[in-house]
Amino acid sequence: MMANDITIRLHRASDRNDILNLLRLNTPDYFSPDEEQDLLYYLDDHSDHYYVVETDNVIQGCGGFNVMVDGLTVRLSWDIIHPQSQGKGLGSALTKFRIQQIQQLVGVKTIEVRTSQFVYPFYERFGFELREIVKDYWAAGFDLYRLDRAVRSVNP
Repeated sequence: MMANDITIRLHRASDRNDILNLLRLNTPDYFSPDEEQDLLYYLDDHSDHYYVVETDNVIQGCGGFNVMVDGLTVRLSWDIIHPQSQGKGLGSALTKFRIQQIQQLVGVKTIEVRTSQFVYPFYERFGFELREIVKDYWAAGFDLYRLDRAVRSVNP
């Protein structure tokens, strides 16, 4: 499966079960079981810029972004890729797509991501720099790794 054979589109309410299934498939390796309620809240109240990645009309991943109240910062949020699709370019395609969408927003200066110790090196490939670590932030054994980068950077 090549990254060019994918479709990235805004999520729909009908995608909810597929998105929850992706989270469950990545729990407990990348997410704490306690985070499912947080994802449901996010989908209900903060998912205006939330996308799904499909191959052959099957959702293989999802992720979004949110403009922070300062209007200067945008945060990548809830990136989840099906375990069997990890390492095949889907997460990279989704991240590049969102960065391009963010670059079209007026006034935004910084893109931030809050993730865990398990995946933060993925974001470093896109020019994100580690700014903060908070032990056991998400749950026991799930540390917060906060990274950011300028909206316009040498990396995609």
